[in-house]
Amino acid sequence: MRVFKFGGASVKDAEGVKNVVNVLTQTGHENTVVVISAMGKTTNALEAVVSAYFQKPETYKGLLHEVEVFHQDIVSELFDGNEAPISKRIKNLFKQCNTFLANNRSPHDAFVYDQVVSFGELLSTSIVCAYLNHKGIAAEWVDARSCIKTDNYYRSAHLNWEHTQAAVQEQMQGSVLKITQGFIGSDENNFTTTLGREGSDYSAAIFAYCLGATDVTIWKDVPGVLNADPRVFENTELLHHISYQEAIELAFYGASVIHPKTLQPLQRKEIPLFVKSFLNPTADGTQVGKGVLMQPEVPCYIVKKGLSLLRLSTRDFSFVVEDNISDIFKLLHEHKMSVDLIQNSAISFSVCVNDKYTNMDALLHTLRARFDVKQTADVTLYTIRHFKEDSANGLLKTHELVLEQRTQTTLQLVMK
Repeated sequence: MRVFKFGGASVKDAEGVKNVVNVLTQTGHENTVVVISAMGKTTNALEAVVSAYFQKPETYKGLLHEVEVFHQDIVSELFDGNEAPISKRIKNLFKQCNTFLANNRSPHDAFVYDQVVSFGELLSTSIVCAYLNHKGIAAEWVDARSCIKTDNYYRSAHLNWEHTQAAVQEQMQGSVLKITQGFIGSDENNFTTTLGREGSDYSAAIFAYCLGATDVTIWKDVPGVLNADPRVFENTELLHHISYQEAIELAFYGASVIHPKTLQPLQRKEIPLFVKSFLNPTADGTQVGKGVLMQPEVPCYIVKKGLSLLRLSTRDFSFVVEDNISDIFKLLHEHKMSVDLIQNSAISFSVCVNDKYTNMDALLHTLRARFDVKQTADVTLYTIRHFKEDSANGLLKTHELVLEQRTQTTLQLVMK
């Protein structure tokens, strides 16, 4: 069994869906599970629906209708007048979404988020599966929510491996091509959950682990894993081979090509991961595997934007030691802050955080009851793995350095 994962960029329009067929035709499609993300910017569009639902409820229906039109236009382009069954399926999915929003009584935005945003993956996989069958490639649609079983920590659910393994092995029987969703699962009450933004890679790894897959391929719009984001840096290089350990390090620091949770289950069963271009499916791409050295050995640049740097100090000049640090991390956890960098001295503690749940004001209010707190908002964290002495020269010429931290292999710069 093989597992393929196609991201939103690969199915952003009708031509993208046609290209998925091309990739599967060139690579073969028996004994294959295909995990697919939402089409294009659909996740962003559905996030806007959720935001409008809570903030401007009179506008969310119009925004949802725009998402429906986008998908129906793709269907019309793909099926040449034979779109009635899939068009009906799309209409029914949007009817379900509208019905949920009309009848929802939960005030919790994370719960509502998961119920609504998950429709992106249900829509994309329904269209791709229907088109494959339309083109003569037998494919079976599988609801990932019946396979991926989680707790109810909405927007970043934790996997129940035992229940998931049993469900995946039951649902994925047979050699016919399986089409399923990334990013989504369900809790014990069968409410939809999501695995965190960009969680489709993780979904692919979960299916691979549970099925004992021979390999996983993530299809991207780039040739493979590059040493930097080509949208930010010039003259990037393709990494032909990297180890699980190095890939986990890159993912931990925020490399966007591979999701941070993806690699652990693959490493446990030593399942090779390939990152390839869906524009050139026969090219080698990048292989991630056991004990594979990085080739070539070059500095790798990772960028995280929109972070906040908090500097805390004690008011009585007492040391910031275990009890204070423990309390600080407890508060960071309670306010769902993602920590990207920490640095402390005798009487101060600095932490760079991602406030993806917009809880910063509440956190600052609590922290200021005990500490002097200075916030530097909207900073960018640059991480350079395997840095050389001149690796940061260009950044230092164009940005203001706020904080620096380095180890033997990694240089991190917080910059404005």
